[in-house]
Amino acid sequence: MAKMRAVDAAVRILEKEGITCAFGVPGAAINPLYSALRARGSVRHILARHVEGASHMAEGYTRAQAGNIGVCIGTSGPAGTDMITGLYSASADSIPILCITGQAPRPKLDKEDFQAVDIASIAKPVTKMAVTVLEPAQVPTVFQKAFHLMRSGRPGPVLIDLPVDVQNTEIEFDVESYAPLEPYKPRATRVQAERALEMLNAAERPLIVAGGGIINADACEELVDFAEITGVPVIPTLMGWGSIPDDHPLMAGMVGLQTSHRYGNATFLKSDFVFGIGNRWANRHTGSVETYQGDRTFIHVDIEPTQIGRVFGPDLGIVSDAKAALEAFIEVAKEWKAAGKLTDRSDWAAECEHRKHHMLRKTHYDEVPLKPQRVYEEMNDAFDRDTCYVTTIGLSQIAGAQFLRVYEPRNWINCGQAGPLGWTLPAALGVRAALPDKKIVALSGDYDFQFLIEELAVGAQHKLPFLQIVVNNSYLGLIRQAQRGFEMDFEVSLAFENINAAEKEDSDAVPGYGVDHVAVAEGLGCKAIRVKSPNEFKEAFARAEALMEEHQVPVVLEFILERVTNISMGTEIDNINEFEDVLCLDPNLTLESGWVSMRGEGKVSASDNGGTKAA
Repeated sequence: MAKMRAVDAAVRILEKEGITCAFGVPGAAINPLYSALRARGSVRHILARHVEGASHMAEGYTRAQAGNIGVCIGTSGPAGTDMITGLYSASADSIPILCITGQAPRPKLDKEDFQAVDIASIAKPVTKMAVTVLEPAQVPTVFQKAFHLMRSGRPGPVLIDLPVDVQNTEIEFDVESYAPLEPYKPRATRVQAERALEMLNAAERPLIVAGGGIINADACEELVDFAEITGVPVIPTLMGWGSIPDDHPLMAGMVGLQTSHRYGNATFLKSDFVFGIGNRWANRHTGSVETYQGDRTFIHVDIEPTQIGRVFGPDLGIVSDAKAALEAFIEVAKEWKAAGKLTDRSDWAAECEHRKHHMLRKTHYDEVPLKPQRVYEEMNDAFDRDTCYVTTIGLSQIAGAQFLRVYEPRNWINCGQAGPLGWTLPAALGVRAALPDKKIVALSGDYDFQFLIEELAVGAQHKLPFLQIVVNNSYLGLIRQAQRGFEMDFEVSLAFENINAAEKEDSDAVPGYGVDHVAVAEGLGCKAIRVKSPNEFKEAFARAEALMEEHQVPVVLEFILERVTNISMGTEIDNINEFEDVLCLDPNLTLESGWVSMRGEGKVSASDNGGTKAA
């Protein structure tokens, strides 16, 4: 046993729990913790420009690599409230991050002291635990419990609030005897696995829906093994994208109202059985439950018991960690395959793969200003299989999910449920801090980029290079498209005449497009390139790579888009508006359940590029 301040014990626990990096902003009420971090020198600290940015950096850090837990630190009052968005985003996607805040001294907690707020009560709905530690001797056990909770069951964030006098109080702590607690993870039983395989065997056109829980559980190899043994095609959710490579014969496409593939929706509508593993039936994936369920049979496997039946009741629910469940399913499937008991799925798998290669959306446009589809086509050509994409909500994310290709787990890092604007840039910095040798490409619309644009300076200061793609139509594009239903275009335009850009003789800023992102990025210590024409793509990508390598800072690559492009989406998975041309390489391909033959005949109007279904 040794005497030390409570914060010195906390830092030693961070070390024991494997923490090597934290993101934050110091302040008076958290300075004792910073003094402990400085004294030990074991945890790298990256100074954010906004405390919300620090929370998203912690998210990116966790999401980048199995086993990571991102840490974000802030002072009392507004620092904690600023980090609520990050806690919500992490909670919604089952991402463990640890938020540590300073607090007014205990005697002042009920006296409306400067920057004293009950942050634990504010954070409770979006965390697994939020606590203000009132007894210094409890600091070690509260941190121990925090890590245990973050790793157990459905992962999620924790907030620990430390009054400044608690931080400075000396306690007895035996660092040598400290050990992390074993996380709790439920496991599927043999009986459950056999029942699931019996139901799967009885189906004619089954699909596996692979959710983000598979990636969280580091179970992607097991997913692919199970799909290959059974021959069942896989539909990844947006959070599960990358759990099976896009070019795998059994990868059948994504399903949903927005971030989906035409062939994915078409295949799902033909299915009669859905085996959901580590997913939560999110509404952007399902649309209405009535259409999604149809006459299909469902199995739902989830680590959190209360997720089973939350959206709709499955025919079989299994509470289990995704990796443990897949191991049990594989064991039974291998035995049955050896005994000749597994149903042959080759015809169904071939039918799904045929749709995958023939039901496509057009991407090759030569127009100026650029069409976004062409940008994603060029990104697929420019970036290799191991590229990691980071993005949030918006038409940029939706089109990215429709057109990009992902081949590895954790190569699509996306805040799927909360979707806060501004998330992309700081999250990409967190990913870079976790993966110093990875090719990282962040994807933002112009509004997402502007939300937390100051965090570019963090990348410049701390030498955290990544490529920031900005697709700029000078609009809140997704909201503009949603306003079509109200027959309005109201307060969603970001366009204005930038007088400074107009006065610069050497400026290549586009008149009327508002913010000069290149100038802002350069002012924050980064490099930036603007692309206006399709014939500039290849040189721009090559130059951006060279600038990152030379300067080790973020490089912004801005693409000037046409102002209005409606991206394919709809109200139901069987009612998707294909605003742009669609391709069908098989003129005989027809689909049931409300689909019609698609022969690339969808037309667009000059003013608002369509509004009817391509047919």
